[in-house]
Amino acid sequence: MYDILQNINKPADVKELNNKQLNTLATEIRNAILNRDSMIGGHVGPNLGIVEAAIALHYVFNSPTDKIVWDVSHQCYPHKLLTGRKEGFITDEGMKKISGYTNQDESEHDFFKVGHTSTSVSLACGLAKARDLKGEKHNVIAVIGDGSLSGGEALEGFNNAAVLGSNIIIIVNDNEMSIAENQGGLYTNLRLLRETDGLAELNMFKALGFEYHYVYDGNSIENMIKALSSVKDTDKPTVLHIHTLKGKGYKLAEENKETWHWNIPFNIEDGSPKWDMSGENINDLTYNYILEKIKTDDTIVAINAGTPGVFGLNAERRKTLGKHFVDVGIAEEHAVAFASALAKGGAKPIYLVMSSFIQRTYDQLSQDLALNNNPAVILVAWGGISGADMTHLCSFDISMTSNIPNLVYLAPTTVEEYMAMLDWAVEQNEHPVIIRQPKEMIHTPLPVDTDYSKLNTYKIEEQGNKVAIIAEGSFFKLGKNVAEELGKYNIKPTLINPRYLTGIDKECLENLKNNHQLVITLEDGELDGGFGEKIARFYGTSEMKVLNYGSFKEFTDRANLDELYTRYRLKPELIVADITTILKIK
Repeated sequence: MYDILQNINKPADVKELNNKQLNTLATEIRNAILNRDSMIGGHVGPNLGIVEAAIALHYVFNSPTDKIVWDVSHQCYPHKLLTGRKEGFITDEGMKKISGYTNQDESEHDFFKVGHTSTSVSLACGLAKARDLKGEKHNVIAVIGDGSLSGGEALEGFNNAAVLGSNIIIIVNDNEMSIAENQGGLYTNLRLLRETDGLAELNMFKALGFEYHYVYDGNSIENMIKALSSVKDTDKPTVLHIHTLKGKGYKLAEENKETWHWNIPFNIEDGSPKWDMSGENINDLTYNYILEKIKTDDTIVAINAGTPGVFGLNAERRKTLGKHFVDVGIAEEHAVAFASALAKGGAKPIYLVMSSFIQRTYDQLSQDLALNNNPAVILVAWGGISGADMTHLCSFDISMTSNIPNLVYLAPTTVEEYMAMLDWAVEQNEHPVIIRQPKEMIHTPLPVDTDYSKLNTYKIEEQGNKVAIIAEGSFFKLGKNVAEELGKYNIKPTLINPRYLTGIDKECLENLKNNHQLVITLEDGELDGGFGEKIARFYGTSEMKVLNYGSFKEFTDRANLDELYTRYRLKPELIVADITTILKIK
């Protein structure tokens, strides 16, 4: 199955192959990619489409002397297979060691840990400038997909690269797709260049000052070797625009490019998922809410930045929403500013963003949105401590956003509370509101508040004494479990749902001093700069003891979640052990 691949341990081995062997290698690489993705999940279509280009890159250039920078890393699997990491694709043990993204700790052929989009040109610019300052001579190559061109950092990088005045080669892999369809005016020019075989007079790359080349069939190893050889050792900024087929070699991925951009573990034969993804989910509830809302309010508009699948907004749902849905492309910064201005103009924007991607919007959240106090709504998905890879951690959104003035960050504990908060946020016009979507579908039979206009008002769910547990959002369940464990020691704690992550309820906290000795805070995110520290600071000059629980300030990488919870002492028995030690209870 891997007759050629088994002998490829370094890029130099690729150079020893003839054309027939190179094409056989391409087939084996696709098989290896499908093997890994089908076993543990991962990016399917982007990697299948770049196979021939990756082989040609390592055939022509001399990595790691020549430096190849992969944008987003969605297309780095073939590169990894050619640089001594094939075990990460063909053995169970190897898959645990090799990540789905470039990582210089894995190989000298990687130069950055990258998992966010639109970065490769900027990073390549820095490598090229450092080379020039040191008087070195080697090629610097950035590989960027057409979808990533819609990100602001990509355009900033192109702008700088164009005037570098020395060797930098930017490969624009044009497979006519982002994660979903491409969005934005620049894709009109890409289409024109494809239709004219790169000969159109209107050429945005030439307009910027690049030497430009086009390869119609970027899935031809022979064509790619020829094109790359022609630009190797260039002394000027150069764009090589290649046209490829996303998902090439796997029929299902070719026919449904959006679904197969990334996928959970699946059966290769028919593409069926190995995990049961049925049942109620927050995406369906959110979509149905928006759908109902637009029936009576024509100003509602859902916004997404190139990742509609995260929110279950497939092509059919996007079509149903029509003018009430806007995909701005992979441009989170623009999405926030756009939402702020929509709110200013009297519309009711709902921006849906994954936690790890809201990190790209700090300045816009602060300046364009919060400073202007426009009542846009932002829904943050997947927020919390997780076993994700280091580039997609979702544990920083609380500390990042909860300290920006005017922002109201809400953390619902149940589905019913989430829906009530969402409706209040959409209808109010006083504040920009962020809501952290629940990680679990927890329901309550009890009525929930529908008005959250009295900011920073905590809700006491269970009244007790001695110990108070303030547990936000997805960790409220943990708080209840801790309360139950404390019952074994004849302690009935006060259990508090803070609801607001951006402020403290001074009256509630002051009252706790009357008959409590210890306050613990539970937050599903980083402790440093987070919600719990606000509580600790409030009690700083008092006799109240405070314990804060959350994650450490660190980048974890595909860590076991149970092990993380143990290390962070985020388990009922560990928390109770801390409490009984402090209170000297045996």
